[in-house]
Amino acid sequence: MFNLSALLEDGARSAPEKECLVFGDTRLNYAVTDMIANQVANLLVSRGVRPGDRVALASPNLPYFPFVYFGALKAGAVVVPLNVLLTPREIAYHLEDSGARALFAFTGSPELPLGQRSFEAFNQVEGCEIFVDMPATAGATESTIEGAETIWAALAGQPGTFETVQSGADDTAVIIYTSGTTGKPKGAELSHHNLMMNAVVASSLVNAHPDGRDVSLTVLPLFHIFGQTVMLNASLYRHGTMVLMPRFDGDQALELMQKEGVTGFAGVPTMYWGLLNAARNAEPGRYDLEGIAANVVDAVSGGSALPGQLAEDFTKLFGVGIKEGYGLSETSPWPPSTTPPPAPRPAPSAARSGVWR
Repeated sequence: MFNLSALLEDGARSAPEKECLVFGDTRLNYAVTDMIANQVANLLVSRGVRPGDRVALASPNLPYFPFVYFGALKAGAVVVPLNVLLTPREIAYHLEDSGARALFAFTGSPELPLGQRSFEAFNQVEGCEIFVDMPATAGATESTIEGAETIWAALAGQPGTFETVQSGADDTAVIIYTSGTTGKPKGAELSHHNLMMNAVVASSLVNAHPDGRDVSLTVLPLFHIFGQTVMLNASLYRHGTMVLMPRFDGDQALELMQKEGVTGFAGVPTMYWGLLNAARNAEPGRYDLEGIAANVVDAVSGGSALPGQLAEDFTKLFGVGIKEGYGLSETSPWPPSTTPPPAPRPAPSAARSGVWR
């Protein structure tokens, strides 16, 4: 009996002061991250969520994602991560199909009003009883969505400790939905054991930095299983630090890699093109490319086939080879098709809209 939330809890016990999440000027250690996840778990229980209930989560790569993800798991609930580009009709379908009782949604921006879309969908689904708005401004207790409450208002007074519900290894922890390219999206149920083993194996393949630092640029969407396994769960298993980036931009990525001393990067091929182009097109002296290359010891690509020339050029500039991986869905043929799966759609820019300021 165990729970996938042990990934976060172990770090909070053994390395409480180590930085867990970095987002802009916000820096949260393992103890604080785990405490807020405990508050989310207490909130869910206080609202009647029970083990096995589904909790939907619509958020780009922000501190909110691990707060709710692990808070729901601690309460014994099943997490249903949603693609942040879904329409209200699509969100409603996912809520109905999964049987979600609660929906946590990032407010979004005028360009991508994720919160409003989610609230519209929530009001169409009778079985979904709890809606929590996660605002762009940390600590905001007033929602910009009429009729909604913010996560900060909901968490007020909730204890920072929680006795985690122990789950069976084969109990469902997360439901990941397919893209629906051959029909309606289907939910793939992943167990606590599935995801824990994925984290362990992924971590075993990571190249260690000589000085022991472990800092990942977390730009792959966490609602996608690639990012969730390689960036979120595997990083926590190693007690690493995640530098959260809601939307990929080559120049912003290089700036963060330089500022935070990033040691690991995982992305789809278009992101590697973006890093190369930003480095090549930058004015002289803008980036310390030698310093960035000296820090980066691990690089992983997936989502679509990695062109050989791209891999060669990246290695020449950054001094690290790219490890290429792929995953099989439940509907993939065997042996695997030679046609690579489509790259995941990028998350919207939250940083540009002043999120978490």
